[in-house]
Amino acid sequence: MSSADVVELFKQYVVPNYGRYPVCLVRGEGSYVWDAEGNRYLDLFPGWGCNLLGHCPEPVVRAVQEQVATLIHVPNTWYTEAQGLWAKALSDRSFGGQAFFCNSGAEANEAAIKLARLHGKGRYKIITFENSFHGRTMGSVSATAQPKYHEGLGPILAGFQYAPFGDLEAVAKLIDSETIAIMIEPVQGEGGINIPPPGFLQGLRDLCDKHKLLLIFDEVQSGCGRTGNWFAYQHFGVTPDVMTLAKAVCGGVAGGAMLTTKEIAPSLRPGMHAATYGGNPIAARAGIATLEMIENENLLSAAKNLGEIFRRRFTSLKEECDLVTDVRVMGVMIGLELSIEGAAIVKACLERKLLINCTHGTVIRLLPAMNLAPAQAEEACDIIAEVIKQHAR
Repeated sequence: MSSADVVELFKQYVVPNYGRYPVCLVRGEGSYVWDAEGNRYLDLFPGWGCNLLGHCPEPVVRAVQEQVATLIHVPNTWYTEAQGLWAKALSDRSFGGQAFFCNSGAEANEAAIKLARLHGKGRYKIITFENSFHGRTMGSVSATAQPKYHEGLGPILAGFQYAPFGDLEAVAKLIDSETIAIMIEPVQGEGGINIPPPGFLQGLRDLCDKHKLLLIFDEVQSGCGRTGNWFAYQHFGVTPDVMTLAKAVCGGVAGGAMLTTKEIAPSLRPGMHAATYGGNPIAARAGIATLEMIENENLLSAAKNLGEIFRRRFTSLKEECDLVTDVRVMGVMIGLELSIEGAAIVKACLERKLLINCTHGTVIRLLPAMNLAPAQAEEACDIIAEVIKQHAR
């Protein structure tokens, strides 16, 4: 079928809740995808951040193929070796502890919210931050401190209080006898690739220790190597009590996880939360293969090196072009803030066969694969620079 044929099919049978480009993608390999007409695109936003290893990474594909021919799914009333090994692999690379598995970032954050409230034994308030994004379920959207995501959904879930990102004093003023947790993305993603000011995360850790609160890090977008370390919190020397993961955790296969310490984990007691497909054998094998591929191919260092390419190129562009107002980079988590709306930039890049994203209205967001070739990074920067300069005329 042509792209036009598929668009018509969707018009008849698919709920129109997504804004879609009129292109049907049919195949992917590495950082390239092809549409139904055979056009090739360089993808710097693969899988909305899920394809951290590019499209169809061979070790993940092989692991999934082996598993799907052996055991596709069993419920969590039984043990599977793959889930146990996946939990150990994540624990060993983070702060230790135990994992609850689910299917998405929103589900992981729902689990964290429930865990916090159960652990609080009556304390239920959770402080989150302006420009955050934690998911689309009612609990996670209530935690998301952006009014645009609440429109038409009220009343939202009670108990969430919002503070400005980076403002410790404002956080301290919100804490009361009913507060149980502080929940934050250590690097905000959808909010515009916002990196916390020096000392801010440590200040949150200190507040949590002082008031016996849980510190929850939402690393759905920043985790699993995207920032050049296994997890973004490792850049700041601040360890959370709870961490949520999804997107890249299975190399493009649907999967999510919540990690917490062995002391806190029992609060999520049997019968209080579950995910039917959570930690299924396919996701578990994909998750293990993802971690092993990152290590075997030294991709943490590759992510840092790629980040420096983008930082150099976009810092130079900022000096040349007034439309660029800020550059924010941590590994392959890249934000280029503009003084104009970014939708036209995204559209023009699409016409040049380059796939990028705009978030928060004016921030060009790139979440390229860790194994993007340096030459591909340079090519993408060339296109973005040319497009932005054309809009500056």
